Amino acid sequence: QVQLVESGGGLVQAGGSLRLSCVASGRTFSDNVMGWFRQAPGKEREFVAASTWNSLSTYYADSVKGRFTISRDNAKNTVYLQMNSLKPEDTAVYYCAAHRYLLLLQPTETNMYDYWGQGTQVTVSS
Repeated sequence: QVQLVESGGGLVQAGGSLRLSCVASGRTFSDNVMGWFRQAPGKEREFVAASTWNSLSTYYADSVKGRFTISRDNAKNTVYLQMNSLKPEDTAVYYCAAHRYLLLLQPTETNMYDYWGQGTQVTVSS
């Protein structure tokens, strides 16, 4: 079956960095937009970043722009989220997801994504 498995989360001090990975299995998503979302306790899941298959088109939430970078290695069926200058408000469970299409159509909308990982916890201490 199709699986997306995230890793790389953990506890980091404010100002630090983490790199999340998401490995897909069961099918290839090399043609699909891939995205990252996050969900903090008591809050709704929110969009973080998305990338087309060739990483030429990317889209970021304003809250992470300039600090986070999404990238992908299609040969490894893997998408990454490099997170720098982390802030306590970045604390959340981070999820990767496979978009329905190859174009950045409504990349911030969760209902445009058909497959989701189980999430990885990121905690930023002040």
